[in-house]
Amino acid sequence: MNSTDIHSMMQALGQAARAAAQMTAKASTATKNQALTVMAAAIRRDEQLLVAANTSDLALARSKGLDAALIDRLTLTAEGVATMADGLEQIAALPDPIGAISDLSYRPSGIQVGRMRVPLGVIGIIYEARPNVTADAAGLCLKAGNAAILRGGSEAMQSNQAIAACVQEGLKVAGLPEHAVQVINTPDRAAVGELITMQEYVDIIVPRGGKGLIERIANEARVPVIKHLDGICHIYIDVYADLEKALHIVDNAKTQRYGTCNTLETLLVHAGVAQQFLPVIGRLLQGKKVELRGDQAACALLSGTKLASEEDWRTEYLAPILSIRVVADINQAIEHITRYGSQHTDAIVTENYAHARQFLREVDSSSVMVNASTRFADGFEYGLGAEIGISTDKLHARGPVGLNGLTSEKYIVLGDGHIRI
Repeated sequence: MNSTDIHSMMQALGQAARAAAQMTAKASTATKNQALTVMAAAIRRDEQLLVAANTSDLALARSKGLDAALIDRLTLTAEGVATMADGLEQIAALPDPIGAISDLSYRPSGIQVGRMRVPLGVIGIIYEARPNVTADAAGLCLKAGNAAILRGGSEAMQSNQAIAACVQEGLKVAGLPEHAVQVINTPDRAAVGELITMQEYVDIIVPRGGKGLIERIANEARVPVIKHLDGICHIYIDVYADLEKALHIVDNAKTQRYGTCNTLETLLVHAGVAQQFLPVIGRLLQGKKVELRGDQAACALLSGTKLASEEDWRTEYLAPILSIRVVADINQAIEHITRYGSQHTDAIVTENYAHARQFLREVDSSSVMVNASTRFADGFEYGLGAEIGISTDKLHARGPVGLNGLTSEKYIVLGDGHIRI
């Protein structure tokens, strides 16, 4: 497909999405929920078909030598299919944010002023691997009254198209326009370049993928972007930590899945418990083939640990590698996170209430946790039904982006013949 054809195709997609957004914006809650429940049922029914399509994508990805982290994100199991359907059903069960009025109050003039939640309009989602994003994004965008244009990676083409068929079935049964969710079916990267510059048709872009993709989108987009570049997640083991809790939390945060943005990448340990804790967690992680890279103090306590470089503290590995640093106190831990972190997800393990409160207050990340694995930083786990991505931006949306993150607010004024004097 040449550049002229791609331009024409994307313009047509944008026009159709804008028209569909006018319909989804005024669709009733019942209609949107019907579409979501039919989508979920279709996904459950087509489990074997979806897994088979994903198997084909995986075979092609492996033949191209794609890395283990991407293969992990690309993989769709029967359990993953069920989770997609669960997410759509959770979204259907959530309160509809559209039309909700907040902060309504009388002004001295006698008018009432409040704010009403409204859709953003047309949302473009660009993502690598992760075929589940096709269902999650479709469901969240629809429930929030938006239209969506989805562009998945070429490595998940068959999976995405199979899921898109289930999404289209839900739209059709509910009587919603088929263009409310459109999945771009060309792997040509020029389509992305068109999508992120279509200001007349697209209201916001959400990229999900590797740092290279997100940097490209952020640099080239003419449409506002909700993004995060890195997931350099930390856990700090405080001197007041319950070390049994800490062991399980660190193990889960690092080894449950290696290729996700909420996986632990740097472990900070208070010097007062390092000698007791590090050999135990080290043996556990090394037994699971995790490569350890530490500062001099960590290396002295952990045999087989490589000396960490300055670059290690800044690296999102997405692999079985963990950086470890021994710190003097909570203040040094927070200083390290401030200097090297990516404002994604950071956690403290402590039984000290004051330290927990200090960490929550001073660590400037989109999710900050006490005595919990960083792997919980997820829209599904937060009760959002699903997420369209995790934002480390500070404007509009931050953290897992669910329904409210896909809406805006407008002021409304209620009067009864009032005039300004």
